[in-house]
Amino acid sequence: MKEASPCYPKAFIPYGTWGGSWFPAWHTSPFAEVDIARFAAEAMPLILRKKKVQINQLDYMISGSTIPWLYKFWTSPYLSHCFGHRLPGYHLEQACATGLQAIVKAAAQVQSGSHHAVGILTFDKTSNSPAGVFPNQGTYRRTEVISDIWDNFGYDPSTGQSGFDQPSGQTSMIACAGRTARKFKLDFNEVAECAFHRYQQYWDAVDNGKLDNILFPLEVLDVRGQKMGLVDADFGIKRYKALGQFTSERQLDTCVSPGGQTHASDGMFTMLMTSEEKAKELSVDPGITIQLIGSSEYRTTAGFMPDAPGYAIKELLERTGLTMDDMVAVNNHNPFAVNDIVFSKMLDFDWHMMNATGCPMVYGHPQGPTLVRVTVEALERAVVVGGGYVLIFGCAAGDVGIAAIFKVTDSKGGR
Repeated sequence: MKEASPCYPKAFIPYGTWGGSWFPAWHTSPFAEVDIARFAAEAMPLILRKKKVQINQLDYMISGSTIPWLYKFWTSPYLSHCFGHRLPGYHLEQACATGLQAIVKAAAQVQSGSHHAVGILTFDKTSNSPAGVFPNQGTYRRTEVISDIWDNFGYDPSTGQSGFDQPSGQTSMIACAGRTARKFKLDFNEVAECAFHRYQQYWDAVDNGKLDNILFPLEVLDVRGQKMGLVDADFGIKRYKALGQFTSERQLDTCVSPGGQTHASDGMFTMLMTSEEKAKELSVDPGITIQLIGSSEYRTTAGFMPDAPGYAIKELLERTGLTMDDMVAVNNHNPFAVNDIVFSKMLDFDWHMMNATGCPMVYGHPQGPTLVRVTVEALERAVVVGGGYVLIFGCAAGDVGIAAIFKVTDSKGGR
């Protein structure tokens, strides 16, 4: 195996100190009725305690989300107050890149020597998302009212294009995927085959308990402390039985069908970034070390978001001297099956050989925590196969691609 040096050699991810909720689809769970920020903050110490980590062992916090929440002005200090250990910290957001950015920024905090145990908390709730009223002198009403999720998905301010102007009424995101599919001359049969394969991967992982050590059932309580319900599955996911169910679906745009795109959902995820000493202290298995080798971002042509990750990955591989053959796990944030086929063409990589335990196209897209869950699934996969390099990537609003490579080293040579 080739050797590549970590970009932040003092920063480590303690193995196993991570976890989160399942991602129930829009309005299919009690998450729709709660303050997701406070809920995520209160769930964080519960999840970490399952991994034998006490919340008072952290000395800093980075949170990430994309949808406005109550008291967002107060960011991470407020969230840490919610779980009873008052920490300094900050909040970040970069659309669907938020989760991976939070991990990279946490590594930088540890590398600087400022902090030794950084908690990462990401969350979002698409159900009952807020609407905002903004002053706008450029319109006759002098105000704009924005429904945070649907209006931003329906209109791209960088291009001025609104998907709702299209004959089929699709969002600008769907139009973006269709436009990129035409650029790469994708075949709908292959895209449908990829989507069907992704569902099979996910249900195999669920049925065989491969996700049970990272996804936890969480009770949702009302203000009186009464149980509103239990979130113990990625609610709202179909069990497609045959490839023909995909190939027979109506295309919303070129190579984009209902089964080949993700859905709005709710959820949270947490993990840690620490010094080497702290990682050995907190890790579920001190014999396993995990470090960030490097990260990259790329902004592609306006309206072609699905190809941006490919360019980011190419730059990252060139910089690190690694190749796709060096990767033991490849996982991505794929809002469309189109993304996977475009990546496959750009990197000459077999799309069957990625997303071994599922992907956001299937289990949902709460934005903020999505790439943290993706990263954790890939790191767990790397441990199962005995260690190696892990590639994580995804796209984000604004035609941005983000990618990162991690290295997992297992002193026992496997599990």
